[in-house]
Amino acid sequence: MKSAVETLTPTRVKLTVEVPYDELKPRIAEAYKTIAKQIQVPGFRAGKVPSRMIDQRVGRGYVLETAINEGMNTYYQQAVTENEIVPLSRPEVEITEQPSAEVEGEGQLAFQVEIDIRPSIELPEYKGLEVTVDASEADEADVAKALDDLRGRFGTLKSIERPAADADFITLDMTASVDGEEVDSATGLSYQVGSGTMLEGMDEAVTGLSAGEDATFETKLAGGEHAGADAQVKVTVTAVKERELPEANDDFAQLASEFDTMDELRESLVKDAAESKVVEQGVAARDLVLDKLMELVEVPVPESVITEQVEQHFEQGAHNEGEEHDTEEHRAEVSENTAKAFKNEIVLDAVAEAEKIGVAQSELIDYIVQTAGQYGMDPNQFAQMLDGAGQVPMLVGEVRRRKALAKVLELAVVTDTNGNVVDLSSFVRPEGEEEGESASSASSASSASSASSASAASAK
Repeated sequence: MKSAVETLTPTRVKLTVEVPYDELKPRIAEAYKTIAKQIQVPGFRAGKVPSRMIDQRVGRGYVLETAINEGMNTYYQQAVTENEIVPLSRPEVEITEQPSAEVEGEGQLAFQVEIDIRPSIELPEYKGLEVTVDASEADEADVAKALDDLRGRFGTLKSIERPAADADFITLDMTASVDGEEVDSATGLSYQVGSGTMLEGMDEAVTGLSAGEDATFETKLAGGEHAGADAQVKVTVTAVKERELPEANDDFAQLASEFDTMDELRESLVKDAAESKVVEQGVAARDLVLDKLMELVEVPVPESVITEQVEQHFEQGAHNEGEEHDTEEHRAEVSENTAKAFKNEIVLDAVAEAEKIGVAQSELIDYIVQTAGQYGMDPNQFAQMLDGAGQVPMLVGEVRRRKALAKVLELAVVTDTNGNVVDLSSFVRPEGEEEGESASSASSASSASSASSASAASAK
């Protein structure tokens, strides 16, 4: 078999494939066997019908078509491998020549395939990128807030005789009416003023109310059969409570932590606050470094990638009731995000190749556990679901790209707005991870680069 590739655009190629008759001959023999089992000829057992009889019954042209259709995917995949291309779209196949149906052994199979491919790029210089982040240091206020948050977990609610204020907890009864008709009601609801977890306008309505007082406000209902309807909501406060925090002493330190004294707990909170600030700066620097890297390179995006991802997005969102989902503005936004994600993948995969970045099994497991937690799923069940759907290579690619971006950040020069160099070594290489750690080679497969089978395009 011979194959050649012609570049049509930076993201689209034409493959020309030629299969000599001798290589197609085993496929033709197999096609005769398959058809022999499918037809009935008096005097011959199933599967034992001679080739000449099959030619008389169904025609040799049908046999050749069967052989070609059965072998097309194999020849296509072989050509893709030989030419080192990564298909992104369903192949468009055109057969330009096939063996003669009249003269055995004459002619060959030749076909052309047009496909969108993963583009090649010239990786820019990514070492030493300079970015600036906001100056940020943990201070006593950060430590005090962390301590108050911890005390709040062990606080108790105490009824008070005063109007409700921000952060107070209230108990309330509520009724909702639409056009003067009551459509919903509830009693004994608990709510923290200022949390914004109920209806819009709730915080303004209840602030300043004491137990036994009520207020009415206009809002849009958020759920139920009247979701989105304009409603009048009456709230009656039945109790006002404030959180009483435990005293910050050694007894509290022993209750709320592994430390024996308040001094030890406070020292730990100071360390945590400092680490939190480093993480904030690290996240900001990571985003800035990626943006700066992407400004240095042009990445062509196949239209098929945009179209497929946009259609998938709106098919998944088609069942959202009451939402104006499929709009021109939303499609433009999804298209832009898809193109940006695709470009990021291409560039970060190139960085991973340049830095010879691999993915260790432990890293993949950690990522699966983390992702499963975001979906509220058991990690083992999540892993089995991914494996069954063939999504593991996609996750490997994602972890690999994350490591590539961390490497670019590690090599970057990060300063804060005060002109100080920011040390992000603990952010790009968490404690316990050795520098240069790598393991099994990662697949560069991604969600946007799944190759389609050529057999899907029937040769007619």
